[in-house]
Amino acid sequence: MDLVMRGRLKDPATRGMVVCAVAVSGDLQIATVYVRTLEDADDRRKQRLVAGLERAAGFLRREIGKTLELRRTPEFRFVWDDSIDHGARIERLLDEIADGDEA
Repeated sequence: MDLVMRGRLKDPATRGMVVCAVAVSGDLQIATVYVRTLEDADDRRKQRLVAGLERAAGFLRREIGKTLELRRTPEFRFVWDDSIDHGARIERLLDEIADGDEA
């Protein structure tokens, strides 16, 4: 999916975007696409990115449908991927605990 999206979307809100993961429902009707930017993003930037992708969802569905040759291409739902942020927070907490044990 990332290869189809890279360079094909004209909306400036989608620049710098990467696809982290795609989860497809069991019935193949819905694909949840987890996205983020390479740089840190504030809430406004996150919302603009997801909104830009939602505007392009029909185009992306057609393009990916051509590539995959499926009978039915799933509907795309875009979600900001905050797993890296959560991982960094856990790492900071573990470092704080380790620093406390050394004292």
